[in-house]
Amino acid sequence: MSEAVAKNNPADVYLVSACLLGIPTTYDGGGHLQAELLPLVARGQVVPICPEAAGGLPTPRPPAEIVGGDGSDVLDGRAQVTTLTGEDVSAAYVRGAECALAAARRYGITTAILKQRSPSCGSDRIYDGSHTGKLKAGQGVTAALLRRNGVSVRSENDLACLGTPA
Repeated sequence: MSEAVAKNNPADVYLVSACLLGIPTTYDGGGHLQAELLPLVARGQVVPICPEAAGGLPTPRPPAEIVGGDGSDVLDGRAQVTTLTGEDVSAAYVRGAECALAAARRYGITTAILKQRSPSCGSDRIYDGSHTGKLKAGQGVTAALLRRNGVSVRSENDLACLGTPA
């Protein structure tokens, strides 16, 4: 994949949540295929990443949510990512975010397309930390770190705005 990516202009290459490509990396072992992304994959314009897996978490894994803030707060040590049973998995989420940033830097990527509502990848809505399915405004840990470093973060809801072919 890196050979194909290297042939593209970095502005035309996207960092993409692996689950959006149908790769079974979600907490429950599933994926969320967005078929609109497949032509980009075929042209070598995608670098897939699952921050949770890159951070060392297994698939499947217990569901986790950010408690006490959002991804920026986790990065600053003011909030935690915890599982349904209360285990603090913040360090794995930060490691995964750092891996995503390293991939973006390696390929000169300026735009990421990440899975909405995820404690890693949520771009503007995440679960509220109560593990009851309630959403709140906020971003995931990876989204926050990428933005802090100048990478534009979009969600699967923004694919039409990006002009990705159907």
